[in-house]
Amino acid sequence: MSNFFRAALLLLILGSCAARDSSAPRNLDNACSILTERPYYVRAFKQAERKWGIETHVLMAMIYQESKFIADNRPPHTYALGIIPMGRQSSALGYSQALDGTWEEYVDQHGRRRASRTNISDATDFMGWYMTATLRENAIPLNDTYNQYLAYHDGRTGWRRGTYRSKPWLTRIASKVRNRAEMYDAQLRTCRKFR
Repeated sequence: MSNFFRAALLLLILGSCAARDSSAPRNLDNACSILTERPYYVRAFKQAERKWGIETHVLMAMIYQESKFIADNRPPHTYALGIIPMGRQSSALGYSQALDGTWEEYVDQHGRRRASRTNISDATDFMGWYMTATLRENAIPLNDTYNQYLAYHDGRTGWRRGTYRSKPWLTRIASKVRNRAEMYDAQLRTCRKFR
């Protein structure tokens, strides 16, 4: 086999490994299955729980809603006249779908220049930081998944202004996030991988 084909085969194998890591876990409706398939998630969730007090099932439900656990997830492109690309709907990226400005604020406050929105540990740390600030500023308990999600989506100031009240679609989504958190919580209680 020539060196060219060996190099091409090696690149193909490495490329498939990298693509696999950024894809969604197979069974998104089962918290134990997610953690079994991606054991490094366990450490990320436990670290965020210890540091920020955010329970794993809450983080998992919000990540599910934001990115479906796809590491490099981005919002879709917008098009003018249906065909001319105009850029993405927002600068959101990664597991947490953090916007550029909010991510920069987090990085500046914590001096984490190497943090990445496509890294599960950094994304969960960011979400813990954001949700703790929501508790401090808006008195929304960390386990109030419904209101934490509304404040995460519309921003803490938007939540205080009640912007979500004119968005029935958003309150429906927040209810789904709360229900998923409850489902994940029940599953994690029986999950040996998580203990």
